[in-house]
Amino acid sequence: MPKYKKVRKQGMKGDFLRQPDRIIEGENRLINVFDAAGKNIDNKVVDEFGKEWLRFGDHDDDLVKKGGDEYFDILNDDIINSQTYALDVGCGTGRWTKYLAAKIGFIEAVDPSNAIFAADKLLGKIKNVRLSKASIETLPFADETFDFVMSVGVLHHIPDTEKALRDCVKKVKKGGYFFVYLYYNLDRRGPFYRLLFKISNVIRIIVSAFPGKMKHFICDILAVIFYMPFVWAGRFINFLSFKDLAKRMPLHGYQNRSFFMIRNDALDRFGTRLEQRFSKSEVTEMMQNAGLTDIVISDGIPFYHAVGKKL
Repeated sequence: MPKYKKVRKQGMKGDFLRQPDRIIEGENRLINVFDAAGKNIDNKVVDEFGKEWLRFGDHDDDLVKKGGDEYFDILNDDIINSQTYALDVGCGTGRWTKYLAAKIGFIEAVDPSNAIFAADKLLGKIKNVRLSKASIETLPFADETFDFVMSVGVLHHIPDTEKALRDCVKKVKKGGYFFVYLYYNLDRRGPFYRLLFKISNVIRIIVSAFPGKMKHFICDILAVIFYMPFVWAGRFINFLSFKDLAKRMPLHGYQNRSFFMIRNDALDRFGTRLEQRFSKSEVTEMMQNAGLTDIVISDGIPFYHAVGKKL
């Protein structure tokens, strides 16, 4: 990783509740660093994800668009538009910030890990984005600041997911929206899928305990022997025009994905020590308990991504 020198604060949209502990210069913009981490965080998991996203941070525009079209299919102009002031909690590589940047006014992208440097690189010279390194409990913004807050694929890696969700919703203005993606517990799948998940979960527990380089190597192997047989079979079935059957195949969401993305997701799936999963009803209940209404949970992959309006 390149060295980053300290620089003076640069004024941008929105005020912080407190001054950053440090301000560093990335390749394309200043990055505000808030060192306090809070209690509802696993620092080892954060460090591991930082290393993962620095390794898999190179998402081209086509990859970002394909993923964004799937995740954000339930958003419309009433939820996000050119006047929207947004917050991306746990931005990782910044790919979803990049997807939405052209559609909304300004985005504060926040991540507690060194993935924030990958985000700076991916976002390039995009102007309507500010990057900050901070955790959910120590977000440097006042409550009820944002028109739209999102947390995509993050909260299920936090010890108390429901508390983290409530902390995110606190930052949403009344009448604003909160968007979330949480791993599902296969409540919509049959016995065969659930058996596969139980097997993969045992593998995850074992693999995630390995040191970094070995874990990455093993996850690359798993991408080939666990993901690709289903992907190749699904692609072949789809080629034969049995599209409905192809959609019922395990891991069917990867049939149109690159091997780069499959390797990334294999590491995300098998390399993570802390993972929680939820049913559709549990996602709805958590969102309601956080003060959200008009909740919409997409029927499309990935499961479950949802949006709700703050009362």
